[in-house]
Amino acid sequence: MIRENQKFINYLFVLIDALVIAFSMILAMYIRFETNIIGVGTHIAGIEYYLAPLLYIIPTYLILYRIFGLYDPQRRSKISSEAYKLIKANFIGIFIITTILFLLDKANFSRYMLFLFGILTTIISIIERGTLRFILRNIRSKGYNLKHILIVGGGDLAEKIVKQIEKQEYIGYNIIGYLDDNIDKNELILGHEILGTIDDLEQIILNEHIDQIIIAISPRHVTLLDKIINTCEKHGVKAEFVPDYYRYFPSKPSMDQIGNIPLINIRYVPLDDPIKKILKRILDLICAIGGIIVFSPILIFTAIIIKLTSPGPILFKQERVGLNRKIFQMYKFRSMKVQTEDDEKLGWTTEDDPRKTKFGSFIRHKNIDELPQLINIIKGDMSLIGPRPERPYFVDKFREEIPKYMIKHHVRPGMTGWAQVHGWRGDTSILRRIEYDLYYVENWTIELDIKIFILTFIHSFNDKNAY
Repeated sequence: MIRENQKFINYLFVLIDALVIAFSMILAMYIRFETNIIGVGTHIAGIEYYLAPLLYIIPTYLILYRIFGLYDPQRRSKISSEAYKLIKANFIGIFIITTILFLLDKANFSRYMLFLFGILTTIISIIERGTLRFILRNIRSKGYNLKHILIVGGGDLAEKIVKQIEKQEYIGYNIIGYLDDNIDKNELILGHEILGTIDDLEQIILNEHIDQIIIAISPRHVTLLDKIINTCEKHGVKAEFVPDYYRYFPSKPSMDQIGNIPLINIRYVPLDDPIKKILKRILDLICAIGGIIVFSPILIFTAIIIKLTSPGPILFKQERVGLNRKIFQMYKFRSMKVQTEDDEKLGWTTEDDPRKTKFGSFIRHKNIDELPQLINIIKGDMSLIGPRPERPYFVDKFREEIPKYMIKHHVRPGMTGWAQVHGWRGDTSILRRIEYDLYYVENWTIELDIKIFILTFIHSFNDKNAY
């Protein structure tokens, strides 16, 4: 019943979200062209010109809402958290739609109208979601549509589960009690009653309405676990197992599978999600291609000056370690005198490095030497944002000296990253740098990439560690 209710709620939310998006576009068009709120606009094209993009705007927004978890069960989240997700999704949505309109050469599409649409769809969506969540939670607070939970086990692990449920104020959960072999029946634990022993499980399932069973006993009791799980499956009751080694799990554990054997990933990497990975890759390509076009005068001018002022190639290529420890050739504008291969592999760049050319010092300080890495992004070796890639020699060295160093290779390396915008680049503490890199790997979001992108531009012309 709970599962069917959730499906119905999800379908309802998708339908209402689609209607809200369409209504927001119509309302934005009305305000722009039929009122004096921001000045009456001129109809350059017919109504169908402005409404036709809804054919790809609505699917784009619904996909983003899915990516941001807005169609996941929300019993464990607050309305404020959902509103924040909506703001993030709509912000990304406007960016994507603007890019699509540009690529489709819809230059006449009203920018004011698009701006209004972004504001309206965000405000109305938050009001819509807040209203529906309020109605649902009000219904559940009166005892309807509750998820009834039985906890098997009455020890410390079971107490921790109950405390977390009560601490988070999860609405819609009703703990009907515990089963435990070592605690007397009717005894209370944190306000909930011991209903019997584990042998009473089948009888409890038959007599009580139970939606979910949480198993909170040690995996050492293999025989008991088999019995509990077989009983749950016999009666079609959903069971979840809380391992007593959960402290080794990340805050957002993910599952994998080999054949029919499930695996729990110890390290949570958001970019392991295929949809998020594809979204980031699309944004990388858009930014890299756009960057080459925008910076083409600088690229051409820099190449000419390098050729005129210093003998040797314009581009400097060096082996770096990237995604999944794969070695690739990273491109930079050459800022140093031509060196031997061994010198390139082993030497760190210092502030007064005698190997730098005069023009090389300038382009390194202004980060212009990094621009050819836009080619690496298009090739798929790098991302716009990510941990900076290191040379194989130093990777081999650091993985023996620094715990968790190799985790940074779970994602594509970037032209700029969370560590770099905090000043940890060049000849600085590698320990501090890897702390920031690991934070990025485990906490990636689109908005974090946008924040790093903005901070990069703020610091790019005044980076004391860029030398």
